Amino acid sequence: MPSVFDTQSLAKLKGALRKDDPQALKAAAQQFEAVFLQMVLKSMRAAAPQESMMDSDQSRFYQELLDSQLAQTMAAKGGTGLAAIIEKQLSRPEVTALDNSKGIPLEPLLRSLPINPGQRSLPLPNQNLAPGFPLQGSPMQSAVPVSAVENQAEAFASATLPYALAASEQTGIPADFLVAHAALESGWGRSEPRSADGVPSFNVFGIKAGSNWSGRVVETTTTEYVNGVAEKRVERFRAYGSYAESFQDYAQLLAGSPRYGEVLGSRDPGTFARGLQRAGYATDPAYASKLERIISGPTLRQALIG
Repeated sequence: MPSVFDTQSLAKLKGALRKDDPQALKAAAQQFEAVFLQMVLKSMRAAAPQESMMDSDQSRFYQELLDSQLAQTMAAKGGTGLAAIIEKQLSRPEVTALDNSKGIPLEPLLRSLPINPGQRSLPLPNQNLAPGFPLQGSPMQSAVPVSAVENQAEAFASATLPYALAASEQTGIPADFLVAHAALESGWGRSEPRSADGVPSFNVFGIKAGSNWSGRVVETTTTEYVNGVAEKRVERFRAYGSYAESFQDYAQLLAGSPRYGEVLGSRDPGTFARGLQRAGYATDPAYASKLERIISGPTLRQALIG
């Protein structure tokens, strides 16, 4: 019986798909149906009354785990028949070579995501990613080819996810939300502040260097909004020695400032994004909507399941 914690079998399944294994195709179709069933269960839970003596973040977390496993079990036993339809469509001669670059979501949950072997993964529990994964959303707009955006996004997510997991432990915010926030601020790592000689700052959250900052600083031109009007300014930004330091400082900023009290523990994309904007994290009036689109969009999803 498939388990939501069995990341190794999912990794093997992805490898088998690349070899055009018919049994792997069947298993992948079941995984897709499991994602669909989990979303149905999640919508049903959201529509039901939540206020009770037993209702808490902990009880909701374990309920989500139970629903995830239930979706896996239902899909394995035939479910709604969606898996059979998907398998039939993908088994046609003209589409037998499955293109993994299109982002078929093999993982039923982001919490079961395996870290790339080349990264320094941290021995942390995997419950810190948002429960469930949206199948719809708008990709981040870019003037470069889609394939280049996907490759950059995947590389950025792979490099930052271990540290997002650590920051999630401290803030209670899902790690994929944190990766999305870093992606918005840094253009998926392409536009983080750099010193004049090109040395990276690893500042992927756009945190400025105030009078209380004693570390390294870089100056760069940025866009600020004054009364809704965009202005170009040269600002001083904090510089770090690694992504790990950047995420750690970001987590300390959120956890240590009362202004971000509404943001801590947020597990809803809209609540998280709007909370940051209300707390004054950025001056862009469309900041919350931009961040929510990245969190809910396919670019982040594909980058994380790589």
